Amino acid sequence: MAAILHDVVFLIDVDNTLLDNDRIIADLRDHLIQEFGVACSGRYWTLFEKLRDELGYADYLGALQLYRKEVEGLGLHAQALLQMSSFLVDYPFQDRVYPGALDAIARMNKLGPTVILSDGDVVFQPRKIQRSGLWRAVEGRVLIYVHKELMLDEVRRTFPARHYAIVDDKPRILGALKAAWGDGVTTVFPRQGHYALDTIEAAKYPTPDIVVDHIGDLARTNIAGWFPLPGANHEQDHAATP
Repeated sequence: MAAILHDVVFLIDVDNTLLDNDRIIADLRDHLIQEFGVACSGRYWTLFEKLRDELGYADYLGALQLYRKEVEGLGLHAQALLQMSSFLVDYPFQDRVYPGALDAIARMNKLGPTVILSDGDVVFQPRKIQRSGLWRAVEGRVLIYVHKELMLDEVRRTFPARHYAIVDDKPRILGALKAAWGDGVTTVFPRQGHYALDTIEAAKYPTPDIVVDHIGDLARTNIAGWFPLPGANHEQDHAATP
């Protein structure tokens, strides 16, 4: 059965777009130092960055496995490592959803389906999205890739639309979609998290179509005014644009 052609589909990133991932990492750093000490914590993050360079996405559990291999023959941290995996898997991600993020999703849902489009692994990233409540908020419309900007043909096949809006904290991703889809996509840039606040990096890419300070601002935005939508009821979406 062919997928339904929508007037608009909203593609929304997770980390530092809907979810305060910088805060999650800060909590993880504090926990690592408390359990393993500064030196061992530093080694974990070295392995984490090495793995991210190799894979192209953050793999927290994979880095923990690499760290385990280094220390398991030394008899160090055996019990703490088991609890470390629980800390990651059972982390209260719902407490790190940005204020207004769920309201923003609900507002977009009035105009077209919202789809989470994220990079990540196939275990921890889905767990994060589920436990945060974001999976439910988008009614299970979740796409997770290694490099999402290279999977745009599959995105279009899965969720075909006359127009797309991409909400992402990374100017590089917004620039990639604008280069690929041109006027067929509206790029939305919430200035949250360390990627968004890196002005030197952001200057390398085209200016986004829409810029907001916080994802929650979209809950009070005239989203329907971003693009022409045949038959859209603009009366339902007339709040002042920030």
